[in-house]
Amino acid sequence: MTQAVFNPVAFDDKLSNRFIELDPSGYFIIYVDRASRLICAEHYTNTINEKGLACDPETGEPLPCGGELKRRPTKTFKGRTAKELCIEVFEKPETCCVSRLDHAAYLGREFVRAEQCLLSDREYVQD
Repeated sequence: MTQAVFNPVAFDDKLSNRFIELDPSGYFIIYVDRASRLICAEHYTNTINEKGLACDPETGEPLPCGGELKRRPTKTFKGRTAKELCIEVFEKPETCCVSRLDHAAYLGREFVRAEQCLLSDREYVQD
């Protein structure tokens, strides 16, 4: 009997396709600012409709997953490392805008990925 070989990429892809309950406190767009050598996280508010979709709080329309974002962030966080950014986003009560632990865990993972890309000059694409 042969043992199946663990494929971490396929496993990660499978986990990325699970159902995720959205955070009613909003969502983040994460990017790397190479000129400033910073990891940036823009926070946007949203509402969640009866189908579980994130909607623009002003129009009530579902937010598109792709394309150009035409909204202003409520806050922009910046850090030189994932740890610094996590402290800015999660540990300051006056700026914390995350209400779900799974959302916080996801953001932490993404901040680490963004830091790795920043340090290795690779392109960062948010998962």
